[in-house]
Order: sequence, then structure tokens, then C-alpha cells
Amino acid sequence: MAGDALRAADLPGRGRGLLAARSIREGEVILTEQPLLLYPASLSSLPSFCSACFRSLSAAASPCPSCRAAGFCSPSCAAASHPRLLCTALSGGGGNGNLASAAEPHQEPLLFLLSAYSLPEPSLRVLLSLSSAATPPPRDQDPGSLHAMVTALVPPQMLPPGFSPDLTAALLSKDRTNSFSIMEPYRPEVPQPLRKARAYAVYPRASLLNHDCLPNACHFDYADRPGPGNTDIVVRALHDITEGREVCLSYFAANWQYKDRQQRLLEDYGFRCECERCQVESKWKQDDDSDGGDGDDTMEEEEEDGNGGEGGDDEMEQEEGDGGSDSDDDFPHSYFFVRYLCNHGECYGMLAPLPPLPNGEPSHVFECNVCGNLKNEDEIDAPDGGDSSMAD
Repeated sequence: MAGDALRAADLPGRGRGLLAARSIREGEVILTEQPLLLYPASLSSLPSFCSACFRSLSAAASPCPSCRAAGFCSPSCAAASHPRLLCTALSGGGGNGNLASAAEPHQEPLLFLLSAYSLPEPSLRVLLSLSSAATPPPRDQDPGSLHAMVTALVPPQMLPPGFSPDLTAALLSKDRTNSFSIMEPYRPEVPQPLRKARAYAVYPRASLLNHDCLPNACHFDYADRPGPGNTDIVVRALHDITEGREVCLSYFAANWQYKDRQQRLLEDYGFRCECERCQVESKWKQDDDSDGGDGDDTMEEEEEDGNGGEGGDDEMEQEEGDGGSDSDDDFPHSYFFVRYLCNHGECYGMLAPLPPLPNGEPSHVFECNVCGNLKNEDEIDAPDGGDSSMAD
């Protein structure tokens, strides 16, 4: 059923997006997609993760016979290898430089460019068809300078037809708006701001999913699971979604404060969010600017006071609508945080229901997309919001 759950549409003021093509049940897998492009997040991550599938590497990893910098977890991954231009750059095969000597701010965009330019021509065309960043790149990621670095790292005969500064600039504009992070294994002792990606991936269809600060879906990656498809993106519905409604993700942790969300969206994606949550919280900011208070404290208090419930779009609207207590009027979205924000330690991932049972009934079990913990629904909806988790 996942293949017919979504349809693309042009949305006024939002560009392209994905709408529910039919009624979607809570927990339903609405999209599974293989990456078009997959590349390491940093040079420092190469010794820790397979350069083909990005599973965590053991001591028995096999080094790449060409560059010796990359490693593989199995013979099949060694046979698949990794992007050829990236391998050449890691080995110094270009003759005029070595990727490891590049300044740190340049390394991530160079890893992307070397991997993108290694794609077959049809895949490169698909990548170029995706949406572009609406804001200029950071100063230390100037497309002209990065193009010159690629030229120095790779022999001319290995570069694809059409290689040019304009094409490099066009590719860089695709990376910033279409890449998903595949995170390093979750460790509870690492605070949220210090968690790192092991790799980045571009999924053409998933890249159409727009942002909402109160999303109705979230995505999972299962990079360390056995078997094929471990780098596929899996998108599940948080609650029931009616036909014709836009399906959205949050581009960052849902517990971010208003000013941080707006800054990130403006700098990286070129827009200000006008979702229901931001409209409420922008009013707090206006009130606080007048009163000299701090709206962030208000938000944290309201999130702690929220009560749980059940339901899909209709109930979410009822919970978020008018007519509640004074506290509900101040923060009508508290229900969302109680039900869908993981409170295991300092995880702050999204809790999504597991897929419906074979008989169509809801699973009543929620999975966190960051720490992987499972919770029964009655634990989430308990008045004290307890954080006890199901046994593994």
C-alpha cells in the first residue's frame, strides 16, 4: 500500500510537496526509498563506517585496495566499492593535491561533489532536477573555490562531460536542500547538539516532503540493521492523515525553540515558517518583547503541563482548537509533545506508531526514530508521562 499513499503537487507558497493520495492510518509506512546519492559526512568518519553501506565497522574491516582510506564491512560491499572520484581524491591520484589536506569547512561539500560527479549521467540528471537552495552558500563554501579544488583532486579524463563551474554551483545548491542525515549510533551520553551524522543521502521523492514544526510524519533510518536496504529512508505517519492533506516532516528536533527554528529555516532553506505552532509562538515573542519576559521559559512550562490523548487529524484539531483552559489557549499544541516527543533521557526524537497489525488495528506501540526505544501507548498517555520503556 505504501506506493499509492502519496502524490506530488504544486502548493501555493510552498513549492512542490507530497499530499496524502488516500486516507493514511497512524503508523503506516507511507514511503520507503533507496538513496540516489550516498556519501560520508566527514573524513573522520571513514574509519568507523563502511564506505559502501555505512554500517558500523568492526576491527575485521577490509580497506579499499585503491585509496586505503575507506573500509568495507563485507566482500559484497568491497565489490560495490565507493564513489570512484572520491576514491581517487582520497588516494591523491589527481596528482595536485589530497582531499585530507583540504580545510575542514571544505571537506563536506567536497565529499558531496566528488560523490555526485561519480554518478552515472541519468542519476546526475535526476539530482539536478531537484529543488535548489534559496539562499547563497556560506562564505567558506564558495562554488568557484570548490570547483577549483575538485579540478586539482581528480585527473581531467575522469571528470564527466559538462564539468564546469556553473554545474558545480548547481550541484551544491541541490545538496543543501535535499540531503538527509544518516546519524551515528545513538549514545545517551552524547547531548543532542553534539550528535553527528555518519553519512548524507539524497532521496528524490522524500526530498519533496516539506517542513512543519508539528509534523504528521517522521522518517527512520536503520543503518546498522542486517540485510539489504539498510540505507533506505522509511517514512511513517504519526497519526491518521486524511486524503488531500499535505504530509510533512520536521527538518530538526521538534523541541527546538521558536527563534532557533526560524533562524535555521531562513539560513538553510530561505523561508520563515508560518505553521500553526509558529503563529502561536510568534505571539508569545511579541508579548515578551512588550513585557520584557522570556517566551522560551513559557514554552517549556507549557510542554511539561500537557495532557495526552488519542486520535488523528480530527482529534489533533480538537485538541489544538479553542475552548480549552487558559493553559491550552497559551499553548494549544502541548498534546503533540506529550504524545510524540520521546522523553527517554535527553533523546528528543519523534515517537511514531509501529505499522498497523495485519487485521488493520493500530499497533498501540510507538518507536523513537532517534534512540529506538519502544513504548506502549498507555505509557505515553499516562498522566505522569512516565518514561519507562518496553524490554528489548
